[in-house]
Amino acid sequence: MFPLKDHNPTLRTPVVTIALIAINLLVFGYELLLGDALGSFVAAYGAVPYEITHFADLVGSAYGPFDHSPGPPIIQLTLVTSMFMHGSVMHIIGNMLYLWIFGNNVEDLLGRGRFLFFYLVCGIVAGLAHILVNPTSTIPTVGASGAVAGVLGAYMVAYPRARVLTAVFILFFIRLVEMPAAILLVFWFVMQSFQGFLSLGVRELSGGVAWFAHVGGFIAGVAGVRLLAAGALRAQRARRPGWPGSSD
Repeated sequence: MFPLKDHNPTLRTPVVTIALIAINLLVFGYELLLGDALGSFVAAYGAVPYEITHFADLVGSAYGPFDHSPGPPIIQLTLVTSMFMHGSVMHIIGNMLYLWIFGNNVEDLLGRGRFLFFYLVCGIVAGLAHILVNPTSTIPTVGASGAVAGVLGAYMVAYPRARVLTAVFILFFIRLVEMPAAILLVFWFVMQSFQGFLSLGVRELSGGVAWFAHVGGFIAGVAGVRLLAAGALRAQRARRPGWPGSSD
């Protein structure tokens, strides 16, 4: 199942969501221009679990003005810089589509400042979840997937009944179906968790999907939106008949 759009209008222009998408696209465009230097760039700015867990610098002054040589404080910043990098065209298209569909409403709910804080924290928690499962991996992790997963978790809590136009793949056929966001996003989370647990114990030989970053980011999003928007969520439920805890 792959979401295409939701039917959930916003009250304000999602400035932060648009800015995040623009930054990700600009960074990816820069990556495409690097040519042979791309590997050094990824090694320097991607989040390498071994470096973070061992407070070590495997690369040294690998790329440009962002010098790793000062040591651990700089290395830890890769948990943030890695969020704005992507490994392929499909990687960034998928992440940015999810961010656009679901991020605008979560930004509308939280407000711009809190949404940016929420997004970055979810991305950091997602990175730490991946590192917890792969503490000795020397493969750089890149992508906005963990932060976007936090947005999905928040959307599921805030707008479970919002209708989402979804492409459902059945063998060689594609069917467009409108379904409640809760069904789509719970299915997404279960699939990420399932794939993550299948990957446990498998020796990491090359780059792949950081499944537990998705799981950790989603859980952070569910918890984070309840903390940051508790009052708004209560008011929203009170206005909508049939919601748990509503006044109707």
